[in-house]
Amino acid sequence: MTETSNTYIAPFFAVIFGGDGDLSKRKILPAFYNRWDDGQLDMPFQILCISRSQENATQFKKELRPFIESSIPEGGEDRIDSFFERIELVHIPEISEKNVASLSKKIKAEPDWQRTFYLSVPSAAFNEICTVLKSSGLVNENSKVVLEKPLGHNLASSNEINTSILKAFGERQIFRIDHYLGKETVQNLMVLRFANHLFERSWNAENIDNVQITVAESLGVEKRADYYDKTGALLDMVQNHLLQLLCLVAMEPPSTLTADSVRNEKLKVLESLRVFNKSELKNNVIRGQYSRGTVGEEKVKSYLEDIRQFESETETFVALRVFIDNWRWKDVPFYLRTGKRMKRRYSDIVINFKPVRHNIFSDVEKIPANRLIIRLQPDERIELVQLSKIPGPGGYRFKPISLKLDFVDSFKQRMPEAYERLIIDILRGNQTLFMRYDELESAWKWIESISRYWHDETRLVLYDSGSWGPGYEIMDESTKWQAK
Repeated sequence: MTETSNTYIAPFFAVIFGGDGDLSKRKILPAFYNRWDDGQLDMPFQILCISRSQENATQFKKELRPFIESSIPEGGEDRIDSFFERIELVHIPEISEKNVASLSKKIKAEPDWQRTFYLSVPSAAFNEICTVLKSSGLVNENSKVVLEKPLGHNLASSNEINTSILKAFGERQIFRIDHYLGKETVQNLMVLRFANHLFERSWNAENIDNVQITVAESLGVEKRADYYDKTGALLDMVQNHLLQLLCLVAMEPPSTLTADSVRNEKLKVLESLRVFNKSELKNNVIRGQYSRGTVGEEKVKSYLEDIRQFESETETFVALRVFIDNWRWKDVPFYLRTGKRMKRRYSDIVINFKPVRHNIFSDVEKIPANRLIIRLQPDERIELVQLSKIPGPGGYRFKPISLKLDFVDSFKQRMPEAYERLIIDILRGNQTLFMRYDELESAWKWIESISRYWHDETRLVLYDSGSWGPGYEIMDESTKWQAK
């Protein structure tokens, strides 16, 4: 199956398994609505929401409406009913050829439409669904399948899941989604690096002291307690989101912007990550778990209270010092951090440049280095911190001044949600922002060099909810969280 045009979208069926679930209602269906409302989906299409339990379509749309209303500007609510005409709830209690017969008949009535099967369900169900889709004759050259994470809990289970899916779909039909890659600021990384001579020439070990990638969450595990306690922060966040951001920051320039050219360079980064051994874990890894504390003005419970257990070794915080063993990044530390119940919610990438080589200003003991801050959420922006002289006579006094590119202020338009971009790319057949099988496999191999030993070689540290997590107080200024 070849990639389709970058602009043309053929008429389509979007079949969402788990279509009545939380992710579908909060993210997927509002994304379809906004692309339709903006006029980008002006072709014939139908969204079929597959549910195991929900049978009442009226109730389903009533539950969906507030999520769509919250995603659109005030005054656009009158178009929601028109969009709902494109949505059909399909009750399938158990996946089997017999139970999908009516679904199959509906889809086959439009043989020229593309078929996008979105699996918004636990990965344990992927094999069964794909097998039935294949045996029912619903998989053809115009079919695609979208997979939500997690794709397994280790390398072996990931390979098992992917092998089963590849029996029904070709690799070019598979879209392994990571919503972080759809964020506007993440997309701008490519332009920032490869369209600006100033940054591309300085994007290396000669000029950069360290790189920090941080995803801080103020919420706890909420309704995901059962899933999260089996997974933890390392697998839930580092294995996918943070490693993908690392790849985009560290990759070499691709020869073109085709999917395979970009993903080839990302794969090289993953294969260059220095694997951990037992001794390196103690000096380069911190894992923690939140205890009681105060987030904002709200007193919150501990992780154990949230999951209603007396003990658990599951981490809710991870800090890693990572090295990429290649020419561009030799000995440059990459700090990957993520945690729940942090002081504040934000995600960013901070490039800490090296200080000037020689200080000519005798009035200043040390000249602070420049920083490039790429804020992913909230308030997406890019910020370059440079030094400027404070006005006045009597010598030199410096002050860090930020040059900011605020996306909302600069472009005066609504910023599409990440799922909107990703859904459009799926419908166009553009796989650039989606993980290839060998990428996923390489990421799992590296993660297992950590997970294999870290319960034996590292200590779980408790940290107060509403703090910046364990280890912050022992970091030097260049490696602390650059929170603002």
